Amino acid sequence: MRLLPELSAAGAEEILAEVAAVRRPGDVVVFSVHWGTNWGYQVPAEQVRFARTLVEHGVDLVHGHSSHHPRPIEVHHGRLILYGCGDLLNDYEGISGFERYRGDLRLLYVPTLDADTGELTGLRLLPLQSRRLRLQPAGSRDRGWLAAVLGASSEPFGTHVDSHDEENVLTVSWARRPSPSR
Repeated sequence: MRLLPELSAAGAEEILAEVAAVRRPGDVVVFSVHWGTNWGYQVPAEQVRFARTLVEHGVDLVHGHSSHHPRPIEVHHGRLILYGCGDLLNDYEGISGFERYRGDLRLLYVPTLDADTGELTGLRLLPLQSRRLRLQPAGSRDRGWLAAVLGASSEPFGTHVDSHDEENVLTVSWARRPSPSR
């Protein structure tokens, strides 16, 4: 764990140098970063640039966290970027003033990566609802709400979210383009 003072090109180069120094054949590199606002769906341009630089140069998955609700999803050069996963478990409920973000709805992210390349081959999201500090499957209406909101916020990144009520899951799709070789 370390402090990243700014999301700059120099900061990305430093992270990528550290990754290159320890990466071994067969490794899948996940960069987990506490960033962004707690509420809202807009992703600052510097976060987008930083995450894309990382995946273009050796990181297989960027796991953003800090937000109290799910934020946009992007697949860039075949690599998964989660700009904010939201809370899964916490010791508080009902933060007032932000009800429109539905902080009671949570997601479990289940990505499938190609073991040889680190490229994303599938992403399923399992919607849950927190009540009295317990997680339970989200209902059909709540799954639909999550799919619509997450889909709308992810659409500018070329990512689509669909609800499958019969399976109690959300699926993520994206335009599959050949990723550049590393």
